Amino acid sequence: MDRIKMANPIVEMDGDEMTRILWKMIKEHLLEPFVELNTEYYDLGLEHRNETDDQVTVDSANAVKKHKVAVKCATITPNAARMTEYDLKEMWKSPNGTIRAILDGTVFRAPIVVKGIEPCVRNWKKPITIARHAYGDVYKNTEMKIPGAGKAELVFTDKDGKESRELIHEFDGEGIIQGMHNVNQSIASFARSCFNYALDTKQDLWFATKDTISKKYDHTFKDIFQEIYDAEYDEKFKEAGIVYFYTLIDDAVARVMKSEGGYIWACKNYDGDVMSDMVSSAFGSLAMMTSVLVSPEGYYEYEAAHGTVQRHYYKHLKGEETSTNSVATIFAWTGALRKRGELDGSGELMEFADRLEKATIDTIEEGKMTKDLALITTNPNPVVLNSEDFIRAIAERL
Repeated sequence: MDRIKMANPIVEMDGDEMTRILWKMIKEHLLEPFVELNTEYYDLGLEHRNETDDQVTVDSANAVKKHKVAVKCATITPNAARMTEYDLKEMWKSPNGTIRAILDGTVFRAPIVVKGIEPCVRNWKKPITIARHAYGDVYKNTEMKIPGAGKAELVFTDKDGKESRELIHEFDGEGIIQGMHNVNQSIASFARSCFNYALDTKQDLWFATKDTISKKYDHTFKDIFQEIYDAEYDEKFKEAGIVYFYTLIDDAVARVMKSEGGYIWACKNYDGDVMSDMVSSAFGSLAMMTSVLVSPEGYYEYEAAHGTVQRHYYKHLKGEETSTNSVATIFAWTGALRKRGELDGSGELMEFADRLEKATIDTIEEGKMTKDLALITTNPNPVVLNSEDFIRAIAERL
């Protein structure tokens, strides 16, 4: 069989632990037999990031600006324990945070819905898409431990040297402080990405922050969204028969739980991180969630929304069998291949992505699945497959 050719490359970002093992299996069984993969490869495994002083992460993000499409494996964001385990030079920042800061844009995450995996929230009938701002806030923060009594202030010095100050706190003893920032240009890009995605998918758009408490920081998000909507999107939304509205994040959570789904919920960076995990878990599994970073310049980076599955990796190293769900990682590849095909005018590549997704869903719906899904399925006779056998079952169907 002639393999499908790719006119232009995808930026391939390899990752860590169990997802790195799955990455190799997916390429071997599901991609390379059918597609002549054309990728520009970057090893974002923690050891290589450490060797390059994290320059490889920056290089991979800049490569996306050149080639426009990327696919990323899950990566470790190190903590103190990882510092020791991997003998790191320093506690490198989140690769996702670094890439998102360079590319800007918005992360859109939506559950992969299959028959037999019913949402925990009974009234959810349609997918809920989380639109997560991809720049700033806690992911680009500066932190400080306060050793004792004293005064902490926010200080801004303008280009003429004039200072503005705001008191943070008068400390009586030890404590901690954190400084966060965002920029209006990135917030505006976030807003336009959300409005455009809503129009493309014909879905209502919600936006939620905590402006009643954060009267300058969060309120600025709210104001920019409203200004752009009123100036550029009001008529377009009316013509499309869809709605945009703002609500407090507390109220949004309550409304989400009572809704049927079928809309986009836009959140700031940290809120989107947490809420996408909640939504994906409630729809079935963290491994059943698509994730794509869309930048206003037209760059697309597809990834799995979950972590590196550390516990399974340690079992794998001991030679023990694992049953790790690879669906989100498969869908990261199909998303990137479909977008590459779309940009290059390759219907063959787009159709292959569609077929691989259908083969994956059909495999689960016929009862062949990994352990995480077998524990929650309504299918009366699920067959639990190990990590590689699940991928092989999809390959057989494909």
